[in-house]
Amino acid sequence: MEWLTIGAFAKVCRLSPKALRLYDELDLLKPARVDPETGYRYYADAQLERARLVAWLRRLGMPLARIREVCALPPGPAAREVRAYWARVEAETAVRRDLAAFLVDHLSGESRRDTTKMLELRYAAHSDRGHVRPSNQDTAYAGRRLLAVADGCGPAGASASAAAVAALKPLEEAELSAGNVLNLLEDAVRSAAEAVQGVAEGSAEVGTTLTALLWTGSRLALVHIGDSRAYLLRDGELFRITHDHSVVQSLIDEGRLTPEEADSHPQRMLLAKALPGDSADTPDLKLHEARAGDRYLVCSDGLTREVPDERIRELLGAGEPGDTVRALVEAANEAGGTDNVSAVVADVVSPTHPPVSVG
Repeated sequence: MEWLTIGAFAKVCRLSPKALRLYDELDLLKPARVDPETGYRYYADAQLERARLVAWLRRLGMPLARIREVCALPPGPAAREVRAYWARVEAETAVRRDLAAFLVDHLSGESRRDTTKMLELRYAAHSDRGHVRPSNQDTAYAGRRLLAVADGCGPAGASASAAAVAALKPLEEAELSAGNVLNLLEDAVRSAAEAVQGVAEGSAEVGTTLTALLWTGSRLALVHIGDSRAYLLRDGELFRITHDHSVVQSLIDEGRLTPEEADSHPQRMLLAKALPGDSADTPDLKLHEARAGDRYLVCSDGLTREVPDERIRELLGAGEPGDTVRALVEAANEAGGTDNVSAVVADVVSPTHPPVSVG
């Protein structure tokens, strides 16, 4: 067999030697042979197809952990994964495009008539202690504009989660537009952090996650910190629109841990970000354009640790919001109920459907 040096292989597959060394460390693209004396890496012609696929996926901006999953799949399922990834990229790009158009009009002094059809939310929320925890430290809220879940921790966790959500409730009555909604959310989260800090009274053990969606009439603004989650069910497909701020998720992103390994990792409960946090613990802020027929889920990890995404998709696909939140909570409890579990479900509907809130 004729071997290619790392330099020659890099030139052919359009990956740098530095990238090839990283992919070797992450078990993404191992060399076919390593010289036992010099440690020099050699590659075979048969590895070029995989190397080119890795290079193409990197140009798409796909994270290394996701690339490893795609490369392990047969061609058909791999194609579906790429299609799903790119759909998420296009959705996020569309949101930034709309915001850019708004800013151009705003800064140029031009007034563009908003022809977007105004929509409404039909919503429900439900929270449960579960079968193991002595008390419920989650807070779930669903209102005309605000959907929120906070998962508290520490001796005052229930008070911390309640304080975080309460700090966002004034946004129900605030004047909102695509241009100012993210700024308002950022200010509200700052107030939430201060409120949680007051509850914690200096204790590093007290904190909370916070995941919330704020409705403007045609868009949903997302704020997220911690490992509670938000999902979108659109045309039967389930999309997670948050990224966990946890130690194991960081290891997954770096390609040093698989999702399956993360389930049993000893640090799986350890958060990388939470409220009150510090100056480095900045929340994720995004703007999502909603469509009639969309269904959104905001939930604590008491649901996602017990119920797989495919089952969540099935349960979200049926029933009114009130029935669905209860079905989701029941599924988590039936699977063990090892943690508090909270869910908020909201449908994007025309104004002919009156909103309904379920506690």
